[in-house]
Amino acid sequence: MTKGVKSAPTKALLSSKKASSKTAGLESASELEKYPLEVSASSSKLDSDSVSPHITVLLDEAVHALSVKSDGTYIDGTFGRGGHSRKILSQLGPQGRLIAFDRDLAAIESGKAINDPRFSLIHSHFASMQAELADIGVTAVDGILLDLGISSPQIDDAERGFSFRYDAPLDMRMDQSSGQTAADFLSRTTEQQLAEVIKNYGEERFAKSIARAIVKERDDGRAITTTGQLAQVVANTVTRFEPGQNPATRTFQALRIFVNQELEELSLTLPQCLALLKPQGRLAVISFHSLEDRIVKQFIRDQENRDDLPSNFPVRAADLPQPRLISVGKAVKPGAKEVKLNPRSRSAVLRVAERTSVA
Repeated sequence: MTKGVKSAPTKALLSSKKASSKTAGLESASELEKYPLEVSASSSKLDSDSVSPHITVLLDEAVHALSVKSDGTYIDGTFGRGGHSRKILSQLGPQGRLIAFDRDLAAIESGKAINDPRFSLIHSHFASMQAELADIGVTAVDGILLDLGISSPQIDDAERGFSFRYDAPLDMRMDQSSGQTAADFLSRTTEQQLAEVIKNYGEERFAKSIARAIVKERDDGRAITTTGQLAQVVANTVTRFEPGQNPATRTFQALRIFVNQELEELSLTLPQCLALLKPQGRLAVISFHSLEDRIVKQFIRDQENRDDLPSNFPVRAADLPQPRLISVGKAVKPGAKEVKLNPRSRSAVLRVAERTSVA
């Protein structure tokens, strides 16, 4: 594995050759909308017609899954624009508490509008959740919600560099106060590393060709620093792609996931959630593509089925390892009404698990 493409989460990923048709359905419904190829010059303020309002995905279902206790302590690991947080607060009593996290400075600014003594908002990625909570004296909670991926405000703000609809700086950082931009990464990566990133995080079958074209463009003195440049290079390289989908969709997804270390952070966060949850506490995770959903599903399955003894090993049933988590219901997807109202919700999958008393 090339340095910079971490191996732990990658083990949970399947190559596009091994992906089933069911998985491919999740993959093709990328978080980025299937916009046309054309890009346009833009400023940070977009025309109102081109900006999608932020609609919280699976709002009622996710909060209902937490089974909120009026005096409980809850975590919203991805505040965004506060849709889930506000719903949770509406179900808490005077003694209840909600602590939210977000690494996006725009989300932190948005959260200042909530003036509620039961609410706290921390500028941090959720992979630091346990340490951040320990700093404020919180070691156990009644429920944790993670709404993964990218939000509509992030996509629609051209200057963030997440979308190929506009020609803007190629940033892609969720936390603009730290870390390398996508342009920084492309300026110094090797062809091999870039191909691995695009293949592993975008499940792009033309990963090698795209990486070769990007590196050639850079080495010929045309450094890729804008979303429009990147989209065009990919479009000139990819000859076959899903009908109606921009050929750059998978490459943009891959770079965003890599720059923000999204899968690594998810893999680090889930064990922390397990450690923080009280018995009967709920974990609710909304995923938007198969890579992250696979990690969530596997983690819950591993904690639910802890029998890793050899087949036919003589052991009493009472002595078998007991589950730390129990799945609650089946995976939940948005209904037709929600998808019609908010097409970006169509690939969302909600998985819920409850903590047992097993240490």
